Amino acid sequence: MNHSLKSPVTKASSAIRTSLSEKVFTVLNYVFFILLGLSTIFPFVNLIAKSLSSEAAVVSGMVSLYPIDFQIGTYRYVASNAMFLNAFTISITVTLIGSLLSLFMTTLAAYPLSKPRLRGRKFFILLYLFTMLFSGGLIPTYLLMHTLHLIDKLPVLFLPYMINVYNMLIIKNYFEGLPDSLEESAKIDGASNMTILWRIILPLSLPVLATIGLFYAVTYWNDYFTSLIYINSADMKPLQLYLKELFVSSTDAFLRTNVDASLNVSPQSIQAASIILATLPIVIVYPFLQKYFVKGVLVGSVKG
Repeated sequence: MNHSLKSPVTKASSAIRTSLSEKVFTVLNYVFFILLGLSTIFPFVNLIAKSLSSEAAVVSGMVSLYPIDFQIGTYRYVASNAMFLNAFTISITVTLIGSLLSLFMTTLAAYPLSKPRLRGRKFFILLYLFTMLFSGGLIPTYLLMHTLHLIDKLPVLFLPYMINVYNMLIIKNYFEGLPDSLEESAKIDGASNMTILWRIILPLSLPVLATIGLFYAVTYWNDYFTSLIYINSADMKPLQLYLKELFVSSTDAFLRTNVDASLNVSPQSIQAASIILATLPIVIVYPFLQKYFVKGVLVGSVKG
């Protein structure tokens, strides 16, 4: 008798054990990711609750996940504050202009580097990779910006960081994954390289372009260090630098000087409302680009 053959009963019991272990593993995964999600959502919910609660409730530490003594005076104050609105406008301008220019320049760099026929291709790629490992340093960069008369100017917030090499490599790899027959057919019809890029390659590359555009937008929107180094004028400070200074100066004396006492709000409420309003633009834009996110990064990272 061949004892290596398992009886139907043994196979059935093994299948039941496998199925049970898979169910337990799935349940544990759900529990883990639910807890992880709640841990990331809790601070945001807490900020919303603080921004909608009265001064007494916030100062006493009573606010956790829901507002106490509901009020919207904090949002009215923040939304009508001239400094906040100016900083918000600066950030919107820098994010829009910087993201579009960065995506444009990154695409122009990635397209020729995706073609093996480009002479010196490996050398140029190595030059880009070199900049990922070494930089000119903060002081030389500041001196360069000063020499170019960009200190306290809007372009200084996006020109020094126009191309991100990592993003360029993702777009390059995506271009390499497109069929060569598309370009060959277009060239037979007499299309130039720029025509091929704008009318054929880019329409097929919306997933990776939307993803990289979102990367650039989030980077420009959240950046405060650049403005901290290069911006001195109060009228040119973007939103993130305004928030940083708000957290430093939002004391009782600051409230007495800048906020109407009838509003009944605390410094923490002003901070919370400012953060919520500063987060809204990215939160609003992200769902429209989220469908491209995974596909664009995955294909652009593994191709080539």
